[in-house]
Amino acid sequence: MKFTVSTEIALPRERVAQLLADPAHMQKWIRGLVVHEPLSGAHGHVGTTSRVVMQMGNQTFEGTETVTRREPVDLHGIPKESVVHFEREIVGGGMSSIVRDRLTEAGPQTTLWQSENEYRFSGILMRLVGLLMPGAFRKQSQQHMQDFKAFAEQGRDVRDATG
Repeated sequence: MKFTVSTEIALPRERVAQLLADPAHMQKWIRGLVVHEPLSGAHGHVGTTSRVVMQMGNQTFEGTETVTRREPVDLHGIPKESVVHFEREIVGGGMSSIVRDRLTEAGPQTTLWQSENEYRFSGILMRLVGLLMPGAFRKQSQQHMQDFKAFAEQGRDVRDATG
């Protein structure tokens, strides 16, 4: 299953890239994130593997994330014409996902964040979920983007949300 989601963020691309890459902010915009801890390597850098635990209602997901691309490596002084790339693969719970994020300048103070997502299911249960509820994966990805946008632009923390 493949899909692309996108949003515009009213901040310069360099600032958006820095916020996305900063592990100190992850729980502020990723709903249900319980743990994101590097097992090897430096957080966010190519080759780094991390343990990821998500809690969604009464369901817990645990997987291993591997960073497969980060360009540029230094997120300061990014040339105007450059595209920022973050790519990662997460494996666990009868599925794997590949996420390819691109940040481009939509204007002097605006960033376009495009996220290509690909899911593969190995377990019978997850194959059924993928067949019966494909919209749930797109909806969750779009929610993460909207939560990041609210965090980046307004300082909103998903842990403060009610309901």
